[in-house]
Amino acid sequence: MSFIDAPIGTRMDCFALVKKSEVRTSAKGSQYLDMDLADKDGEINAKFWAYENSATPNFQPNDIVKIRGTINEYRGTRQFRIERIRPALKTDNVDPADYVAAAEYSGEAMYNAICDLARSFQDDDLRELVLAVYQKYRESLLTHPAAIRLHHAMRGGLLYHTLSIIRMAQAAAKVYPSIDEDLLLTGAALHDIGKLVEIQATPLGVPTQYSVEGNLIGHLVRGATMVRAVGEDIGTPEDKLVLVEHMIISHHGKPEFGAAEPPKFLEAIVLAKLDELDATVFEVESTVKAVGAGEFSNRVWALDDRRLYNPGRKDMSTEADLLKE
Repeated sequence: MSFIDAPIGTRMDCFALVKKSEVRTSAKGSQYLDMDLADKDGEINAKFWAYENSATPNFQPNDIVKIRGTINEYRGTRQFRIERIRPALKTDNVDPADYVAAAEYSGEAMYNAICDLARSFQDDDLRELVLAVYQKYRESLLTHPAAIRLHHAMRGGLLYHTLSIIRMAQAAAKVYPSIDEDLLLTGAALHDIGKLVEIQATPLGVPTQYSVEGNLIGHLVRGATMVRAVGEDIGTPEDKLVLVEHMIISHHGKPEFGAAEPPKFLEAIVLAKLDELDATVFEVESTVKAVGAGEFSNRVWALDDRRLYNPGRKDMSTEADLLKE
């Protein structure tokens, strides 16, 4: 049983991945460990109150630890109260990949699905642009997360988010024939490519922090420069390259949300809406999965500090088959 879905009051022994570990001082003046621990199903805050009187070291992000303790609730939030903690040993035979949140599909499967779709484009220039960018950044794309904490902050999250938007874009193009499908799909495939530079991650695809470029430039502008560099190398016509660049720098919709420019043509506007929709649905699903039918969640900062309700009419853990069109 994972500590993510264990009932309040459950006492358990388990392994976990350290996301954060800080030595803090309590109101009484004693030191304790404040930790964020994770497995493939999510993460939980943990407290080790006996830290000061133990020989336990502080731990580093991405360490695997063995813990014993109890699932508690503090101010409406689940928390793990640690009784004992130690580093995982070689004799424990723990595979760190088993404790990393990951996309539903392998990076290879998602990468191949996107490239196969690009090969079907009618526009030769856009086809070659997408394939050239994906070939150049293939190794990073296979495992990279899409965020530090919020939507798709997982191994393979960047391709998972990208493929989700691609499938919605295909559906939108069927409903609205005025959409240039090849252009919209090109924007969908490339819109977040700058996150390969913006977000630092471990070889397992665990996000760690924003890079200097991520903080100073951001993934929209950096993504546009990455795509332009490839486009110029392979001779993508300037008029098409500018359209793709605009879709990348405008896909957050509004300047206050990070867009360098608001989207100014149909495919750019649709891409921005689909990007927002996918991020929102992911956050809602992730939140509602953790509460029972007929119950409200805790307040969700990323969704305007709302408490979300679970009507109980659908299984929120059901995944669409994104590998099939």
